[in-house]
Amino acid sequence: MRSASHFCRRAYKIGSNLIPLARSGTTRFSVRKEISTTTTASPPFNFSGNMYEHMELASDCDQISGEIREPDVYIVTSGGLRIPANASVLASVSPVLENILDRPRKYRRSEKIIPILGVPCDAVLAFVRFLYSSRCTDDEMETYGIHLLALSHVFLVPQLKQRCTKGLAKRLTNDNVVDVLQLARLCDAPDLYIKCMRLISDHFKTVEKTEGWMFLQDHDPHLELEIMQFMEESESRKKRSRRRREERCLYMQLSEAMECLEHICTEGCTSVGPYHLEPTTKKVPCGKFSTCHGLQMLIKHFGTCKKRVNGGCSRCKRMWQLLRLHSSICDQTDLCRVPLCRQFKLKAQQVKKGEDARWKLLVRKVVSAKAMSSLSLPKRKREEEPRQTLDHRHGHGSFRL
Repeated sequence: MRSASHFCRRAYKIGSNLIPLARSGTTRFSVRKEISTTTTASPPFNFSGNMYEHMELASDCDQISGEIREPDVYIVTSGGLRIPANASVLASVSPVLENILDRPRKYRRSEKIIPILGVPCDAVLAFVRFLYSSRCTDDEMETYGIHLLALSHVFLVPQLKQRCTKGLAKRLTNDNVVDVLQLARLCDAPDLYIKCMRLISDHFKTVEKTEGWMFLQDHDPHLELEIMQFMEESESRKKRSRRRREERCLYMQLSEAMECLEHICTEGCTSVGPYHLEPTTKKVPCGKFSTCHGLQMLIKHFGTCKKRVNGGCSRCKRMWQLLRLHSSICDQTDLCRVPLCRQFKLKAQQVKKGEDARWKLLVRKVVSAKAMSSLSLPKRKREEEPRQTLDHRHGHGSFRL
């Protein structure tokens, strides 16, 4: 028994042979020459009995009207199979078939023949069945999905092409993804092409060991280059996305630290609070205690460190930056109780325009993160926050440790 990969590459070859036939009317004559040699080796087989009973090709219109049209055209396959059909039905579904049927015949009495070569006979039967009924079974899709995709592209049947694209996308594996990718590229199926590319990118170590990948390296180096470029771009996108997520996380942490700083300087927390209030004695931690506790430890160090005057302490530098960041964000300087808020604000006004652009960018990012976090809060809590800010008035703040 031949492998599935063999049939996939066979379908890829079919697509390469069939697709040019849909672009030019002159190439159809070469197909007719080929069919003459095929039929001599294998005599044509005609369906016996009623074609609608044998193939279930009755259209909805025929079923409603109760009329059965006589076949006036034959579809001939590579194996010499002659499938009877009705020209009006074929022309109404496929503009390519309509163009073929409208061509003048060499002899008036000669019968109309449409050759579909290089495809298994059962795949052609499934294709004609879909033209009549607009239905395709899962078994047909499982067995002849790649052939039906090529036929739907060549004969411009968009409904079947969409059905094949979805069906093949569900059946992608590491073994057949390279072959399906080649066919999707030939048949202009972008959705299927992208899904194949993503699967190859995610499981490349497994895919490169398959027979399909070796076939690709020998016969289609341009597609191999496309895959490598897609993988490189995909990896770059992942790195950029990961970097943006890390930056957003950092800005959210800084925004949360600003909220905790205001909370400590206005209400106080477990061990640090405003100078005119005793630190709270409640044992229940605040909602953001993990950040608040770390900030309290930093404030305690800042109040007792002897190196901060000379700028030799990294933790004190971090505290200075947090206080400066708060001052850049704060819009109520006269009412704010955070230490040095007004002093940093006055110093910022003396800085010339254009200087410290990176700091201004950081401030904008933190403000944006704060706005996004406030939008995620319930409406009632968002309305209460401005009221709580207005309740804490007068004077400049100082820590009580």
